[in-house]
Amino acid sequence: MRAPTLDDTAPAGATPSGPPSPEPAGDDSLGRSAPAVTPTVRAFVRRRRAWIVIAAVLVLGALLVIAIQGGGRQPGAPLAADNPAPAGAKALVEVLRAHGVTVTEARSFDPAIEAAERGATVLVYDEHGILDRRRLTEMAAAADRLVVVEPGFAALESLAPGVRLAGAASGPIEGADCVLGPAERAAALSDGQRLLTIDDDAVDAGWRGCFRDAEFGFALATGQGPGGGDLTIVGATTVFANESIAEAGNAALAIGLAGASDDLVWYLPGPGDADAADAPTIGELTPGWVSPVMVLAIVVVVVAGIWRGRRFGPLVVENLPVHVPAGETSEGRARLYARAASRTHALDQLRVGAIRRIARALRLPRSADVDQVTDAAARATGRDEASVRRLLLDAEPTADRGLVDLAGELTLLEAEVQRTLDPRTTAPGSRARAPGATDSAATEHPDRDDHAGRRP
Repeated sequence: MRAPTLDDTAPAGATPSGPPSPEPAGDDSLGRSAPAVTPTVRAFVRRRRAWIVIAAVLVLGALLVIAIQGGGRQPGAPLAADNPAPAGAKALVEVLRAHGVTVTEARSFDPAIEAAERGATVLVYDEHGILDRRRLTEMAAAADRLVVVEPGFAALESLAPGVRLAGAASGPIEGADCVLGPAERAAALSDGQRLLTIDDDAVDAGWRGCFRDAEFGFALATGQGPGGGDLTIVGATTVFANESIAEAGNAALAIGLAGASDDLVWYLPGPGDADAADAPTIGELTPGWVSPVMVLAIVVVVVAGIWRGRRFGPLVVENLPVHVPAGETSEGRARLYARAASRTHALDQLRVGAIRRIARALRLPRSADVDQVTDAAARATGRDEASVRRLLLDAEPTADRGLVDLAGELTLLEAEVQRTLDPRTTAPGSRARAPGATDSAATEHPDRDDHAGRRP
C-alpha cells in the first residue's frame, strides 16, 4: 500500500482536513482514533428550544381543538345495526331478531328501495343528509311503512311539509296523547328527545303528534307518505340507541315502530347515495376545526421564519469582488470548531500547515510522505523521532488546555527547524541563544523559504 504523501494531505486548491494516520506499530495506543465529541442533550435542547416550544404549542392546540370538537367519538357508525357501542342500535336489532323479525342492513339506496317495494318496513337514519329530495320522495312513495329517525330540515320539507324542528325537550315526557299503538304502549319517553311542530296545513293533511312537551312540540309525528303508506317521524335517536333504549318507554316505542312487520330494512345512507350534482364540496365535508388550525399553523410558521430566519436581501451589499481578510476566516473557523468541541479536527488543521511548512523549509519534495517529514525534522532539530511523530501525528487533545499546549509545541518545533537552517546559529561570533529561543525573522515569517539556509 502506497504511503501517504504531502500531495495527499494538501491537494492544490483545497484545504486539507488533516494528515493521514500511518499504520499503528508497536503500542496500539499510538494509532487510536480520537473519541467522538458530540453536543450533549442539554446543548441540543438549548439550541433548538424555540422549535421545541412551537411544536409543543401546536400539539397542545390540536389536542384542545379535537377535545372541543368531540374527537373522542365512540367507535362505529351511530345507530348502526351492528354497533354495540352506546350510540349504536345493536340491542334493538337483536331483540327484533329474537322475536322473529328479519332485519336486513342496507348501506345503499337500491337494496333499500327494492325491500320497500316488496312490503318491508324501512327505517332510515340519514345522519349527514346525503339523500336528496328525489330519493326521499321515491322511498316514501314505495314504502308501506317508513320510519325516519332524526331528519334534517331538507328531509322534513320533502317528506312532511308543515312539520318542522322545534329544539330539545325540557325533560322526560309523560303520556302519548295520540292514537298510535306503539306510542300508547310506550306511555312515556326518557329525557333527550328532540321536538317537532305541526302547523295547521300539516294537520289538515292528516299529520298528528305524539308525546307532547307542554306547548313546545311533539317527540313524534305520524301521517301518510306520498304513496299512501304510513310515515312516522321520530325527532331523536334516543328512542333506538343502546345507551337509552331501556329508559322509560323507549324500548316499547322502538320495537313497535321497527317490528310492525316480519321484514325490516335498517337503512343508513352511504356516500354512494349522494347525487353527484348536489354533492357537498370539500369545504362542506371538512370539519370545522381544520381551517382555524391550518391558519394558526401558517401564522406560526411565518412568525418563526421571520424571528429565527436570516435577514432578507443579499448577504454582502458591496459590489463583487469582496475581500475577506484571512484573519476573519481563521477566527470564524476557530469559533465553529470551539462551538462543536471539535478539538481533533482543529489540531489536524494546525498539523497540516506545520507539516507543509517544515517540508518546504527542509527542501523536501512534494511527494514526500509524513514519515519522511517526521524523520527529517527529528534529525534537523536533534529531537527524538518518536516525540516528533507524537507531536505531528499521534497526540490527541482531551481538553482545551491540551489543544493549546499541542499548538504551542508545534510552533516551537517549526521555530527550531527554522533556527537550524539559519547560518547565524553556527557562524563564529554568533550570539548564543537559550534553548527554545527563536529568531525574529523565523517567527514572523515561518512560511518564507530561506534560500540561504542549508540542509543538515
